[in-house]
Amino acid sequence: MKKFVIATTLLATGLLLSSCGTEKKDNTDESWKKVEESGKLTVSTSGTLFPSSYYNDNNELVGYDVDVAKEVAKRLDVDIEFKEYNVDGQIAALQRGEADFAANDFGLSGDRKDKFSLSTPIKYSFTSMIVRESDDSGIHSLEDLDGKKAAGEPNTSYMKLAESYGAQPVVYDNATNDQYLTDVANGRTDVIINDYYLQKMSVGALPDIPVKILEDVYFDLAQTGFLFAEENNALREKVDATLKEMKDDGTLAEISEGYFQTDVSEKPKEDVFESKKAE
Repeated sequence: MKKFVIATTLLATGLLLSSCGTEKKDNTDESWKKVEESGKLTVSTSGTLFPSSYYNDNNELVGYDVDVAKEVAKRLDVDIEFKEYNVDGQIAALQRGEADFAANDFGLSGDRKDKFSLSTPIKYSFTSMIVRESDDSGIHSLEDLDGKKAAGEPNTSYMKLAESYGAQPVVYDNATNDQYLTDVANGRTDVIINDYYLQKMSVGALPDIPVKILEDVYFDLAQTGFLFAEENNALREKVDATLKEMKDDGTLAEISEGYFQTDVSEKPKEDVFESKKAE
C-alpha cells in the first residue's frame, strides 16, 4: 500500500513539474528588440547575384537588395553587417538565428511558405530563360526543356520548375554570372531559368558571351523582398514600415533605376503567362 502511495505521489510531482515547464515557455517576439539593443542588423546574402548582391570594381558589396537593406538600416538608426552564403546557407542562417533577414532576390514558394515570411515587395518581376544566341538552345517553349541541361543552384524554385518539364539539372554552388553564361554558350548547359531583370542585367554586363534571353517566353509573375524567419514578425513589421516610407518618398524607385534602368518596385507591363509550376 505504501508503495502505491509513493508511486502516485512521484507521478503527480512529475506531472506538476512537466506542467510548470510548459507554462514557462515564452513565445514573446523580441526580434526587433534584439536588433534595437544590439544596434545592428545582420543580413545574409550571396555577394554573387548581379545586380541584387555583388562586388563592384572597388571590391564593395553592392546591389539592389543590398542597397535597399543599407537604407533600411540607416533609417532604423542601426549598423548593418552582411554574411555571405549560397542560397541554402542563407536560409540556414535564418533558421539558426545567425541572420535577421536574407536579402538576395527572395520570393516565397514551396516549403518556404510554411517556415518563412516575406517583407512587403521591393521588386516585381517574372521568369525568363537564357539560351545560346546561335540556336536558342533548341528551346521555343517550356515544353522544349525536356531533355535539356538546366543550370542553377539546387533546391531553388527555378530548378524545380526546369525538372518538372523534364530538364536535367546541372548544379552550381554560388557561381558567378560569367561562369553560368559561358557554360550555356559552350554547350555544357543549355538554359538558365531565373528572374527576367537579373538575366537582363547579366547578359547586358557580359556582351561578349554569345547568349540571350529567349524572347516573348515570359512566365510566372513574381514579387521578391527580404526573407524572415516566420516568427520574427516584430522585426518584419518594422522593416515593412520603413520600406513603405522608401516607396512613398521615391527612394525605392531611385535605387531601382540605378541598377535596372526601370522601376522594379512597380508591376511590369510585359505579357506574362502562368507555367505548370513545380510543387
